[in-house]
Amino acid sequence: MSVADIAPTVASLAAELTAISTRPWTLMEVCGGQTHAIVRWGLDQLLPPGMTLIHGPGCPVCVTPAATIDAALALAARPDVILCSYGDMLRVPGSGTAAIDGGDDLLGVRAAGGDVRLLTSPLQALALAREHPERQVVFLAVGFETTAPATALLARQALALGLSNLSLLMAHVRVVPAMEAILADPAVGVQGFLAAGHVCAVTGLAELEELVARRRVPVVVSGFAPLEIMAALVACVRRLEAGEAVVANAYGHVVRENGNPEARALLAEVFEPVDRPWRGFGTVAGGGLGLRPTYHQLDACRRFDLPDPAATPEPATACIAAAVLQGRATPADCPAFGTRCTPESPLGAPMVSSEGACAAWYRYRRR
Repeated sequence: MSVADIAPTVASLAAELTAISTRPWTLMEVCGGQTHAIVRWGLDQLLPPGMTLIHGPGCPVCVTPAATIDAALALAARPDVILCSYGDMLRVPGSGTAAIDGGDDLLGVRAAGGDVRLLTSPLQALALAREHPERQVVFLAVGFETTAPATALLARQALALGLSNLSLLMAHVRVVPAMEAILADPAVGVQGFLAAGHVCAVTGLAELEELVARRRVPVVVSGFAPLEIMAALVACVRRLEAGEAVVANAYGHVVRENGNPEARALLAEVFEPVDRPWRGFGTVAGGGLGLRPTYHQLDACRRFDLPDPAATPEPATACIAAAVLQGRATPADCPAFGTRCTPESPLGAPMVSSEGACAAWYRYRRR
């Protein structure tokens, strides 16, 4: 897709947005894929005067707390452990206080001799555990509800096979509780949301409808292409102008009202909502997925007697990632952005992840 391919239609949607807006509005997208599209194509620069589009905490890698990374570092440094996760997790910094050879991220621990593996699917951890029965395989399970069903399938199969050398370091998070936390903060002032289409493809719309009923703000489920995002912005502003607090599905060719019933049933079987700390947010009520009692034997924190990350406060840091994740600041507000903090030497998780706001700004807008 090129600028020439989309420019006329994007321009017409931008003109429609201007025509229907009678006052300033503050909207937020809560998906890192949408953030990257917005920054790459400059969609936020096409908004009417006074309208603001805030980047929300749409990257699960970015919101994984330092205490969870510290736990992963401690496990990866053990000679009897194979620690595995997705590629973005290898460079996410921990608290900086863990006395682990290799430094403050999993890439450094691997360079120092730790056995850290990159996976593209959680089920690859199952194969590792069967191939190495003499070692403990720990999967650092990260992601929103989009990737959680694959982790749930891993847990179910591990239990069915009776694998005693496979466990999960849980860091799955839930989107709607974070949206609730954002709306509870009057300083951010969000009046409408673009919801992540891939999450809703799993969960459906019920949780969003409950949020809208409580908070009286419109939510539009959006895709990730520039035209889809612009159309969702128009749909959201139309609801705001009409005073309608509803959930609108602008991604109907993918998202159904009930989501994916099979995936939802699998999530309900293996996981339950738990309070979980988010980097930059503190503890979010119901903001994570934890293993149900039937699956507690797969809990890495229990197996290795690790401190509960939820009980560990976030360390103070000079990085403004917390403000960026909460929508209180943009990456350009950080004095270290693009100088001391780059994708090669990140100070915070939003510069590491391919879905992080700081990484998007660095790639597309730092000049």
